[in-house]
Amino acid sequence: MSSEKKTVKDRQKSAESVKYIFVVGGVMSGVGKGVTTASIGQILQARGYKVSSIKMDPYINVDAGTMNPIEHGEVFVTEDGDETDQDIGNYERFLNKNIYRENYMTTGRVYQAVINRERNLEYKGRCVQVVPHIPQEIRERIDRAVEKTGAEIMIIEIGGTVGEYENLLFLEAARVMKLYNPKDILFVIVSYLPIPNKIGEMKTKPTQHAVRSLQGAGIQPDFLIARSEKPIDNHRREKLSINCNVPVENVISAPDVESIYDIPLNFEKDNLSERILDKFGLPARNRYYDNEAWKKMVAASKIKSPAVNIGIVGKYFASGDFSLGDSYISVIEAIKHAAAENKCHANIRWLSAEEVEKEGTKVLRGLDGVIVPQGWGGRGAEGKIKTIKYCREKGLPYFGLCYGMQMAVIEFARHVAGLKDANSAEVDPKTTNPVIHIMPGQEKLIKERGYGGTIRLGGWPCKIKPKTHLFQAYERYKAKPIVSERHRHRYEFNNDYRESFEKLGLTISGTSPDGKIVEAIELSSHPFFVGVQFHPEYISRPLAPHPLFVEFIRVCKGNKK
Repeated sequence: MSSEKKTVKDRQKSAESVKYIFVVGGVMSGVGKGVTTASIGQILQARGYKVSSIKMDPYINVDAGTMNPIEHGEVFVTEDGDETDQDIGNYERFLNKNIYRENYMTTGRVYQAVINRERNLEYKGRCVQVVPHIPQEIRERIDRAVEKTGAEIMIIEIGGTVGEYENLLFLEAARVMKLYNPKDILFVIVSYLPIPNKIGEMKTKPTQHAVRSLQGAGIQPDFLIARSEKPIDNHRREKLSINCNVPVENVISAPDVESIYDIPLNFEKDNLSERILDKFGLPARNRYYDNEAWKKMVAASKIKSPAVNIGIVGKYFASGDFSLGDSYISVIEAIKHAAAENKCHANIRWLSAEEVEKEGTKVLRGLDGVIVPQGWGGRGAEGKIKTIKYCREKGLPYFGLCYGMQMAVIEFARHVAGLKDANSAEVDPKTTNPVIHIMPGQEKLIKERGYGGTIRLGGWPCKIKPKTHLFQAYERYKAKPIVSERHRHRYEFNNDYRESFEKLGLTISGTSPDGKIVEAIELSSHPFFVGVQFHPEYISRPLAPHPLFVEFIRVCKGNKK
């Protein structure tokens, strides 16, 4: 124990000024830990502090790349090519800065690192145990994230729900950090207060049990974020305070809101940033919560008229009778950012690609623009191709993202170039016209079943062709001729077809700097028919909307008029 204590003290000595806030969840999943973490970061950043965030996922998966989007939600890709949980995307959007792979860890990633170190004899023959070595690895990863970001306040979200077995080792690491640095660590629990329909009264008991489970892990929360449909009243605030051992002023009301971007403003109604800084003994460098740009953005995001109707044709949101927008959360947020920038409202309609296959393109009527987002495999591909043909022929603004670009190339090949069996080698490996084929080196990985973390990932430069829709969009928002965009793909445009397709009117509007990889295509005679191999949605932020989404919504709005 003494050697462990010394290790922790030595480690913390180099980061004495850094403060840590751990955010945990109670009662149920999906309660809003991610946006709470991001919102706390936003209000503390507005107070003048350098803030960053970490996500700890309790999964055995090494990263989120192999998880089903319907089950887990969107896979978010960082600038340095890590496949992460969608909460990392929220951190980037709220903090308006990049988050890197050091800021993301899973149980699988932590265990893998410890096992590799053991195999390399880095433990010098000692018995390697779950405790203390796993929590120790977690703490070392936190230190590396602090070093990478230079954060003065690091906010750490622990995935899962209090009371589960899966996240106990993350809680243990946090408990030990608190033991040796009590003044530098705060705990926030985000817990749900249900209002049963038949009773009509807000219930605090589930949250009380959640806090006791947390206390059972040796952790006392400093703040309680009371999530519910409605604002918490004083009676229940006092009840939670007494039963959860949290000062009444630190029970923060978090009712349902119209927009997630309202949450930082709501938190400041209870002076949350001031209370956190007081707890840490830190001054507010900006005396008041003064964030006019954020307030203006929130106001613009609530405009209801004029409205444009945007269809998202995908396959990752059907689960029984429900549509799960989390599969495309970055796309949704990018549309919202662009709509606010264009001073209009975006009505988003979810359309299953399989529904288009069965019902035909009549389901697309009434739309002002269509987006086909990312995807994998062949399911729903023909519905997407039908959708794209409809947009091309009707002059309806179309924006294809990654897989959506590949499907646009296939549609062009079939119906303009006359290659009736044109397809992607991913969808039909036997096609005689693989206009989309596998990238060099990827075929070997597939044969060896090397799927995880092996595709083209992260930020890559894209050279924009002048006098194109793409160039105009970037130029309008003062972007450079070569931009960095994030990628996540294994297949690409087959250059064997490049020359013939260009002669037929397909414009290659973006390539890798060496010209070898097609990054974007468009039809210059169309109001807006653009497909990009990258994911512009990943870098769109409420205070810095992505130029391509802004241009797409601008054209949709103009066409509506």
